[in-house]
Amino acid sequence: MNRIYNFSAGPAILPESVLQKASQGVIEINGSGMSILEVSHRGKDYEAIHVETRERLLRVMGLSTDDYTALFIGGGASMQFAMLPMNFLNLGDTADYVHTGEWAIKAIREAKRFGNIHTAASSEDRNHSYIPNELNLTPDAKFIHITTNNTIEGTEWDGPDSTKGVPLVADASSDILSHSVDYSRYHLIYAGAQKNAGPAGVTLVVARKDYLEQANSDIPAILSYKTYANADSLYNTPPVFPIYVVGLVLKWIEEQGGLAAIDRRNREKAALIYDALDAHPDMYDTAVTDKKDRSLMNVTFRIKNIDLEKSFLDDAKARKMDGLKGHRNVGGFRASIYNAFPVDGCMALADYLNEFAAKNG
Repeated sequence: MNRIYNFSAGPAILPESVLQKASQGVIEINGSGMSILEVSHRGKDYEAIHVETRERLLRVMGLSTDDYTALFIGGGASMQFAMLPMNFLNLGDTADYVHTGEWAIKAIREAKRFGNIHTAASSEDRNHSYIPNELNLTPDAKFIHITTNNTIEGTEWDGPDSTKGVPLVADASSDILSHSVDYSRYHLIYAGAQKNAGPAGVTLVVARKDYLEQANSDIPAILSYKTYANADSLYNTPPVFPIYVVGLVLKWIEEQGGLAAIDRRNREKAALIYDALDAHPDMYDTAVTDKKDRSLMNVTFRIKNIDLEKSFLDDAKARKMDGLKGHRNVGGFRASIYNAFPVDGCMALADYLNEFAAKNG
């Protein structure tokens, strides 16, 4: 297969070794005579995969199985926008949300159906091109919700230094497992798998066990975290194949050297592109100017002369680079360089940025 450089924001590329193993599993799993697509989710062939993937996820994240549990849920992160407040808010309760972009505002809209939502901070005044430094927190809030990586706007953070005792909850869909993080800071973290952890179809929810005990019980069973926790995410048929691939990705991460090694490589990759953009301020505008707020996953930028945008994309495609067009809501360009994206692809884009600037400057 002649692989291209796929800069798509998601579903993102997977490691080639994972694709090869997953394709073998589609034919037959564990010498069972059945495909992973066919085995019973209650049978021994899948049960071992399910348990191992859950335990490996917590291990990679550096979390204790005594204190944390991992759930596998369908519906994507968008379902979590409603499921989270449904589980933890009641009439009269307040939750704090930090508004840092498109996905944050969608989470806020859903949460308003279930309780009082206080916007603790917003970067809307500058088109979400930065992470707000000052948060106005509610002392008795049920939780504070952040989006760790903003795929459309190109900002990233691990949350405030202090939450004043309020449980910290995060949508980490586009940067989970991408860098060294103290995940024990979070009471609950959720992420669609299709950026760094696997294919679309499964959402990872990692939470403190004592926090889940505080969740509401009088809600539909299929939308209750307690249901998934009590049934080991086997209340109904789970997304078997995506969970299987998540397990393969987690093994790949450990083989690379864990999150510390992934962190180093992702910083190297991002620096190659950002340095090329910063070297040509007359040609390119980086969407996020404050370097500490720049995403390692989604490099967003514009060409100052918009008349050159089409030729930039056309020439990129001729170089086997696809997916560089920015999100339809903001325009410009976006290079998404998730965990499996190769270093040589970032080098190729950096070289192209330099050549394009020299040619058209």
